Amino acid sequence: MTDEWLSLSEAANLLGVHPSTVRLWSDKGILPVHKTQGGHRRYRRGEILLWADSTSKSKEEALAPEGMMQEVVKNVRMHISEGRLQEESWYQKLDEDARVQYRMSARSLFQGLMTYVATKGREAESEAYAIGYEYASRARRYNLSYVDAAKAFLFFRDALVESVIKVYNEANVPARRATEMYTQIHTFTDDILISLLETYRKLETANH
Repeated sequence: MTDEWLSLSEAANLLGVHPSTVRLWSDKGILPVHKTQGGHRRYRRGEILLWADSTSKSKEEALAPEGMMQEVVKNVRMHISEGRLQEESWYQKLDEDARVQYRMSARSLFQGLMTYVATKGREAESEAYAIGYEYASRARRYNLSYVDAAKAFLFFRDALVESVIKVYNEANVPARRATEMYTQIHTFTDDILISLLETYRKLETANH
């Protein structure tokens, strides 16, 4: 019985987590996994049970923010699809070149958040300023008002937050840890928004 082979979903059921979590743990080399010739993941029941009993620390590491970001990136990309953006009033004012630039905006926001999390906030001030400056200068370049500039940033901020919530819920992340991550995101992105508005005002003043 302990040598029984399990599929990814069966291993997830045995561990009481979402299949995407098992996939993540497997790809990180934390969870024992075997690959078939066809590339499918297979698990031995005995190995999974032993792992569950002896590697609680490893499971904690697998749930660390850095370990879950790959899934978050995928969700952000889906969230900021062209269809969602087309509904935004500020986006409708842009030409195609500007739209391409704004669709890439999530990347800088995401990378900034990763730096913030990885350094435990030590680089927060410079990161927040840089990203805020980027959003402000882009808005000025494409003749968006400061209100539209803020709306554009909040669209991408909300896409990131919703994606983190979705991934964390699917992975059954403990409420305490999830709350810590949400607090970090909001603290960091609030600083970016303030930087954006201050930079926009300075750029506007400089051009008068």
